[in-house]
Amino acid sequence: MAKRKVVLNFPPHLIDQPITYRLVAEQGLKVNILRARITPKEWGNMVVEMNGDKARVEAGLRFLADLGVEVEPLAEEVRWQEERCIHCTACLAPCPTQALYVDRASMTVGFDGEKCIACELCLNVCPYGAMEIAVEK
Repeated sequence: MAKRKVVLNFPPHLIDQPITYRLVAEQGLKVNILRARITPKEWGNMVVEMNGDKARVEAGLRFLADLGVEVEPLAEEVRWQEERCIHCTACLAPCPTQALYVDRASMTVGFDGEKCIACELCLNVCPYGAMEIAVEK
């Protein structure tokens, strides 16, 4: 199984098309929408995770490109700097996916990067700078 997190940029003429449905139904992919901003008559964007065998993922990416959807790899991720964290839990409430959580046994904050959608809501609430953006190069 291949898993790819990508940013999809939709031109205005495509935002009313069932593109994610077609990725599932026609391309046989599992698609998880991590973040989206779609507005009529404007460019839209979505961050999605596509799962399937490697050939299907590659075919899905070609399908998107053929439609005119710009596809970029997700070039950033949120990283937790555990040594800076004092486990105050200020970051928990704004995290929509519960990537940040409290380990009840130790009563400390933990971070599950697989659940993180890089929404960046945790960045502004951490008073100790324990959350930061790492940009792929």
